[in-house]
Amino acid sequence: MYMRYFSRLFSAMAGPKPVVLSGPSGAGKSTLLKKLMKEYDSVFGFSVSHTTRNPRPGEETGKDYHFVTRELMQAGIDNGEFVEYAEFSGNMYGTSKAAVQDVQAKNLICILDIDMQGVRNIKQTDLSPIYISIQPPSMAILEKRLRDRKTESEESLQKRLRAAKVDMEFSKEPGVFDVVIVNDNLDDAYDQLKNTLLEEINKVKKTSTSS
Repeated sequence: MYMRYFSRLFSAMAGPKPVVLSGPSGAGKSTLLKKLMKEYDSVFGFSVSHTTRNPRPGEETGKDYHFVTRELMQAGIDNGEFVEYAEFSGNMYGTSKAAVQDVQAKNLICILDIDMQGVRNIKQTDLSPIYISIQPPSMAILEKRLRDRKTESEESLQKRLRAAKVDMEFSKEPGVFDVVIVNDNLDDAYDQLKNTLLEEINKVKKTSTSS
C-alpha cells in the first residue's frame, strides 16, 4: 500500500509544478488569475478543497468541495495527507495531496490560492511548487481598492487591512516566495506573472501537443 502511494506521489511530482499564489484581499489575485486562464485555456486547473462545512444549495461534492466529517478530515491531517489546512468560523478547510495530484495527472498546472498559514504549511511538505506573492503598491492604495468595492462593513474592512499589513511583511521574508509581484499596473503585473510561469506553461503545451 505504501509503495503504491509513493509511486503515485512520484509520478504526480513528475508532472507540471503546482503554483502557490498568495497575497492580501484587494491585491488583484483573482483578476490576474482570470487573465491567465483566459489566455492559456486548458493549461491550469484548481484542486478541489476539503471542508467540514455543509454544502450550500447547488454545491456538489467533488466539484465545489469534498464535503467530509471533521473526524475524517482530522484523520487525513494526522496521516500527513494534506498540504495545507486551516479553520474558519468553526469549519475546517484544506487541500489534500491527492487533490493536487489529480490536477497534475491531467497534465495541468495546479493553482493553489492560499493564505500565509497555508504557505507555511506547504513549506513543510515535499510538494515543491512555485511560490508567488501578489502585493498592492501600498496600504493606502489597497484601502482605496477595498473601499471602492463597497462590499463590507467598516469593521470587516479594518480586519482585512490588519491582515494585509501582516501579509505584506510576510512577503518580504527572505526565501519564502520565488517571486513577489507588486500589482501597481495590471498589465505589467500580468506580464511578470506570465513570464514566471512560462517555462511550466510551455511544458504543458508541448506534452499536450505530443500526446
